[in-house]
Amino acid sequence: MVLNSRAGGLWLFGLLACLSGSSALGDQPTGDNIVLFNGRDLSGWHGMESMDPRELLALSDEERAKLEQQFADDLHQHWRVEQGVIVNDGRGPYLTTNEDYDDYELWIDFQIRPKGDSGIYLRATPQVQIWDFTEAAGYWKLGADKGSGGLWNNSPDSPGRDPAQRADNPVGQWNRFRIRQVGEQTSVWLNDQLVVDRARMENYWDRDLPIARRGPIQLQTHGGETRWRNIAIRAIPPTEANTLLRAEEPDDVLVLFDGRSLESWSGAVDSYHVRDGALMCRAGTGGNLYTEDVYDDFIARLEFKLPPAGNNGLAIRYPGDGNAAYQGMCELQVLDSEHPKYASLDPRQYHGSAYGMVAAARGYLRPTGQWNYQQVTVTGSRVKVELNGFTILDADLSQVTDFMGDTPHPGKDRKQGHFGFAGHGDPVAFRGITIEPLTAP
Repeated sequence: MVLNSRAGGLWLFGLLACLSGSSALGDQPTGDNIVLFNGRDLSGWHGMESMDPRELLALSDEERAKLEQQFADDLHQHWRVEQGVIVNDGRGPYLTTNEDYDDYELWIDFQIRPKGDSGIYLRATPQVQIWDFTEAAGYWKLGADKGSGGLWNNSPDSPGRDPAQRADNPVGQWNRFRIRQVGEQTSVWLNDQLVVDRARMENYWDRDLPIARRGPIQLQTHGGETRWRNIAIRAIPPTEANTLLRAEEPDDVLVLFDGRSLESWSGAVDSYHVRDGALMCRAGTGGNLYTEDVYDDFIARLEFKLPPAGNNGLAIRYPGDGNAAYQGMCELQVLDSEHPKYASLDPRQYHGSAYGMVAAARGYLRPTGQWNYQQVTVTGSRVKVELNGFTILDADLSQVTDFMGDTPHPGKDRKQGHFGFAGHGDPVAFRGITIEPLTAP
C-alpha cells in the first residue's frame, strides 16, 4: 500500500529484448506475449525510487544520470534471482521495466511471507494491492480482510478500491494475477477470480488528471520479502481496445449511422459522404450535420480517425441553426491537438474540450491515422468525455463564467437539442456512432 509519496517510475528507457521464461505461463492467451523475466537475471529491468514521474522528467541530464546510478547500486543489494524466481528482501528501489506500456494484459505470480505487504504499479501509478489478509497481520483496519487485488490508492468507496471477493491463496503459497488495463479502465483477476471489473484507476499524483497514457510496470518494496515469477505482458492493439471499451454498451442503443447512408441526418448533408463504412466530412467543406431527433440526457459513443491537422467537433444539444459552439450547449473539439499547426491554441480549443469554456486533459489521442474511441455522457449541465478509456473532461457547464475571448456562450444552459458533427473542412472520419438516451427523446 502507499501511505505517502512512494510511487513513480522511469519513463525514458527503450525496449530491451526479453528472453524465454523459466516455466510455462499458464492461463494467458497465446500470441504476441513478451516475457518480462528470463528466469536468470534482471535484464530488461532497472531500479527506481517511488516518485512522481513528472519530477523525474524535470531533472537535468546530470541529475538524472546520478539518480539512475544510485538506484542501480541499490538494486543489487536488495533484489536477486534465485532458482528462477525474483526475490526482494523488502527494501531498496522498486523493480521497474525498462519499457513503457499503454494498453496491455499482464500476468505475474507472487508469493509473500506472513505480514507481507506489496503491490504492482501500473504505468508508474499505485497500485494493485498485495498483502497478508489474516487478522494476525494487523492490516484489517486498512481493508486487508477483503484480500489482495484492489486498487488501494483509489479514493475511499470508489469502484475497484476493494476487491469484489477475497481470492488469495494461503500466505506462503503462490498466487497468480492477470491484470488488464485499457486506458485507465483496470480489471484484475486473482487466481482466476475477477476481483476488479473495469474500474477507473485514479492518478495518485494528481487526481484531477487521468493516469499517464504510457508508463512502466513496477514491483513494490514495502518491508517484507516478496517473490515473483512467470511475468509476461501482451500489448492490446487499438482495434481490440476499442472493442473492450464498448463492452458495456447496451444491446438496445440507437444506431445513428448504418455505415451506408446519411438517412436520418439533417443539416450539411452535402458536406459529408460515406467512405469505407465511415462517415466523413468532405475536404474543403464544413457545416453542421445533425440528427433529426433531439435529446436531453444521453451517452454517445463513436470512433473517429483524424488526418494530420484534422479538425471537427461534436455538436451537443444543437438547436439546428447557428454556431454549434455557441448556440448549442457546446462543441466538443475533435482535433489533432499535437500537430504543430495548433501549437499556440487556447487550452480550451484542444481535443475533447468544451470549446472556449473548459479545457480537456491532453496527451490521450492515439497517433494520427489510428481509430480512437470516445464516449460522451451528458446529464443535466454536466458533460463527461472519455477518450480511449481515459476521462479527459468532466465539467459542469452551468458553473463556467470565464470564456475564451470574453465571448459568451448563450446556448450552454440548453436542456435539449440535436447531436451531430461540426465540420471545419478536414476529412475526419467517424464510425460506430450510437446514442443511449438517458431520458425519453
